[in-house]
Amino acid sequence: MAITAALVKELRDSTGAGMMDAKKALTETDGDMEAAVDWLRTKGLAKAAKKSGRTAAEGLVAVAVKDGKGIAVEVNSETDFVGKNSDFQKMVSGIAEIALTVDDVEALKAADMGGKSVEQTVTDAVAIIGENMSVRRMSVLSGDVIISYVHNAAVPGKMGNIGVLVAMTGGDEGLGKQIAMHIAAVNPAALSEDDMDAAVVEKEKQVQMDIARESGKPEAVIEKMIVGRMKKFVAESTLLSQAFVVNPDVTVGQAVADAGATITGFARLEVGEGIEVEKEDFAAEVAKLNG
Repeated sequence: MAITAALVKELRDSTGAGMMDAKKALTETDGDMEAAVDWLRTKGLAKAAKKSGRTAAEGLVAVAVKDGKGIAVEVNSETDFVGKNSDFQKMVSGIAEIALTVDDVEALKAADMGGKSVEQTVTDAVAIIGENMSVRRMSVLSGDVIISYVHNAAVPGKMGNIGVLVAMTGGDEGLGKQIAMHIAAVNPAALSEDDMDAAVVEKEKQVQMDIARESGKPEAVIEKMIVGRMKKFVAESTLLSQAFVVNPDVTVGQAVADAGATITGFARLEVGEGIEVEKEDFAAEVAKLNG
């Protein structure tokens, strides 16, 4: 029987196996889909499919810097226990090194890692470790000086719960580390007001207007109130306007200027950020089973 691309895709979708493994399984079983699934299961290559529906919101963020380029990449697992696994850490470290050679997460997933793609390497690790895992996202930063910082480090300086990159001109590594630690702690939304998402600013403005209107004040007074509130919102949300955690008497922007430096960009990735984890109600599950 001819092994078509459609058959291979169907088997991949149902088992989570890699393309070459799916093709080999179909070839070995003469295109019999059920037999191919069994073949993959006996080889331990279909286990990943059983895990793929489970939420992976733990894991590690790894950072790497080379020749004026910095990357931060998030690799997720289901439990923080896996983040402490040396094999998982070794894989994440390898993925981070490869990330230095690409520009986005899709290219990273497709990149070669020891003879197979990064994505396939992770899929194979799922079958071995027994938890759903994925390469979720990455950030890339370029500049004259790139400083990296890892918070709650699992491997000092390389990977942990939060990864930060700072691009600078001027200054020194000590200042860069302080800025990176500030970013890890405060999580600014943007570098400056000009870099803020216009939709986020407009949404906050509408919220503040609705709050102000609840006071019953005239529209003219409300408009003046909003100007002050939005100025405060921008100051608290942008890195250069925030009070510097190292010295709250000055803003980050002022501290950097005083050091004769300029921040040209930053990136911050935190494990599981934005992932909704469905909480299981064990009592409800038992009730359903007995109902």
